[in-house]
Formats: sequence, C-alpha cells, structure tokens
Amino acid sequence: MHTMSDSIEKKPARRRRKEACPSELMQSAIELFIERGYTATRSEDIAARAGVSKATLYLYFKDKEALFKAVITQGVVPILDESAHLIDEFVGDSSTLLRELLTRWQVRFNTSLLGGIPKLMISEARNFPELALYHEKIAYARARTLLGRVIERGVARGEFRPLDQDAVVELLIAPLLMHFIWQHSMGASGCPTVNPARYLETHLDLILTGLAAQPKLKSKPAKRQVVS
Repeated sequence: MHTMSDSIEKKPARRRRKEACPSELMQSAIELFIERGYTATRSEDIAARAGVSKATLYLYFKDKEALFKAVITQGVVPILDESAHLIDEFVGDSSTLLRELLTRWQVRFNTSLLGGIPKLMISEARNFPELALYHEKIAYARARTLLGRVIERGVARGEFRPLDQDAVVELLIAPLLMHFIWQHSMGASGCPTVNPARYLETHLDLILTGLAAQPKLKSKPAKRQVVS
C-alpha cells in the first residue's frame, strides 16, 4: 500500500500545477523544513513549492504546525508500524530480527527526506518545545518501545544478556540518529561521511557482541586436599 512515507523522496522540484493533494503539500513542507528550518519556512513558501495558492494549502491544513505533525503521522509512523508487524511475525533469532529492523529503518530514512527530521528537531526544539514533545510522543517513544520488545524477546529466549533495557535501547538508536544528523548538517556541507550501510553493519557488530548471552561455564570440581 502506498503511504506518504513512500512519497517523501529526494527528487527535483515538481512542475507548477493548479491543485495539489495533501501528500504533495507535505512533500513540499518537509523539503523546505530540511532546507531552511522550521522557523524560516512560511506557509506561503510551502504552497508556492507545491505550485498552489496559500488558500489551497489551508483547505487541507490549519497551519504550518499541522503540516509538520502530518509529516510525522503520515511519513514516520507508517514505517514504525511496519516494524511492529515484523516483530509480531518474525520466527528467527533475535539478533537477526534486530539487524532486520534497524536495516529497514536505516534504508527507509536514509533514502528519503525523513532522515533530516532528527537534525530539524535538535535545531528547533528549544524554540518549539511543543513540536519536539509531539515528535517524542508520536515517533521517538514508539521506536524505543519497538526496540525494547526485541531486547525483551532476546533476553527471554536466552539470546541476550539481561542488561539495563532502557540504556540498551538508547545505545542502539543514538548512533543512527547521529548519523542522520551528520548527513544533514556536516555531510551536506561536504564533510566526509561513512557509507550508511557500512556504518550500520559496524554498529550492529559491536552492539550484538556486547548483547550476546555468555555461555555458562561448567564449574570444575574442587580439588581434594591431601592431608599428609
């Protein structure tokens, strides 16, 4: 099924047109939010990028904040919901499930403008705390919950060590977020960026090695004391 998240791609500007559907307005919004920041992007700029009047934009969205929230609910959330189905249906070991889950996220976010949202949130959070909290509640908390489910699964099956789950989840997701932030800041300025697939593979190798359950060592019988 086609979702808004499939539409948010890195592509050249579209031709001017009389009308635009909500997904095209959201596409224009995320393009401009990433390019200019939330503060510097005006509703009329979004309408112009989509090739419509500001009045047309207001037929679908109350204001710029509503557009931003729509990008989250219709762009980011469907990707996370797909991951929930993956966890529900997966029958293999938890290390493979974790690899599959994070690889999907890395590919989906890295190949679309949605990967620029973490950088946008960090730069605008203090000016628009309500938007930061919305993103946290609707997207980031959802992602943490999904990763927590995988960790719980691995511990229950004896595949992972029983570590601090909240800390493990943050350690799993933080490097991915940092890579997205780098790509849309320093990387966009021409600074060297590690290949995303290689970056993720190395990250997972380190994490999964640390998570792996340690084999139980058989205790050796105590040596008898020889009394002379």
